[in-house]
Amino acid sequence: MSIETDLKKDGIEVIETLDTLKINSIARNLSQKICDTFPNYGFNQNELFIQLSRINMYKAKMPEGMAEANYFYKNTSIYFNEHIANEDLEEFAIHECIHYLQEVKDKRNYLIRMGLCDYTEFKIYGLGLNEAAVQLISSKINDIPKEYVKYFGISFETTSPSYYPLECCLVNQLAYITGEDILFESTLKSNDNFKKAFSELTSPKTFMAIQNAIDDILNREEEIIKINNKIAQIDDRNKKVDGMIEKIEELKHEITLTFMRTQNLIISSYFDREFNAISDLEGIETYRKKLYTFRDFIGYTEGYTFFNDYYVSKMEELEYKYNLLENGEVETALKVITRRENMFIRVIKTLRKLIFGTSSQKQKATDN
Repeated sequence: MSIETDLKKDGIEVIETLDTLKINSIARNLSQKICDTFPNYGFNQNELFIQLSRINMYKAKMPEGMAEANYFYKNTSIYFNEHIANEDLEEFAIHECIHYLQEVKDKRNYLIRMGLCDYTEFKIYGLGLNEAAVQLISSKINDIPKEYVKYFGISFETTSPSYYPLECCLVNQLAYITGEDILFESTLKSNDNFKKAFSELTSPKTFMAIQNAIDDILNREEEIIKINNKIAQIDDRNKKVDGMIEKIEELKHEITLTFMRTQNLIISSYFDREFNAISDLEGIETYRKKLYTFRDFIGYTEGYTFFNDYYVSKMEELEYKYNLLENGEVETALKVITRRENMFIRVIKTLRKLIFGTSSQKQKATDN
């Protein structure tokens, strides 16, 4: 299939080619920003500039709902939506330039990997995970501030309010668990370090379930865009349109359910395992802080109680484990221990009140 056929299939129509001076300007600025943002990842600014300056860049007409910029690996080209002002091209180029740096090809020039995404003969794995990770990197390079958003009834805080927000929220939760550096390093260098790290902290099965769920969310979002574009081409409201609108609502509901189930899986799979690994009083305090802070990374829907219920349950278990450790008992000694009102327990009770209050305030803020 030719490049022209690929572009036509995606509804992309080239209007103009960016001149060499503009491409070099984008390449120069982005190479500096990438090196400044990730000084420990082995990038050389001059080499990076040379690489990025080789990318062909075009302005084009694009279908409604499509990304403002798209990278095509087959001809090493970026296509920008014609509506983007020249002074804003650099901002939209970052995400696509990262894709260029990610690509791993075989001897026949076929793409086999792009960051966290594997291209096999029959299926692509990790596309949603990779897109979200690349977008988080782009937001970091652009220094985008966090803001509260609401999508499909889910309220959360993000540095990517316009691009892959739900996927970014989930991947940000993963980064909180493993550490941001290993996620970004694997994304930029196209290796399995992040996958291995998260799998060790939970399980390989859990990683695959989360990866597949994020792919499902991305696929359903793309399906919604396609249906909306079809509806836009129909002049009169009819039963067919009503069916399409109903399908969109079903897809939105499925996205919400998938997001919340995946979030709950992330919480339980990691924090259950971490709880079992606690062996001293210092470990108890570290665990409490990490679980409490996780509330800042989750999405809330109306009536969502899983995290609060989980938090309270773990605080009760921590209280019991604290007494066991303080009294020199082992976990296998199932004795009834008189629970004393110590400072640690008072802190727990205070935090219980705080977390419920914080969650309610967040939900109110996003609903206003």
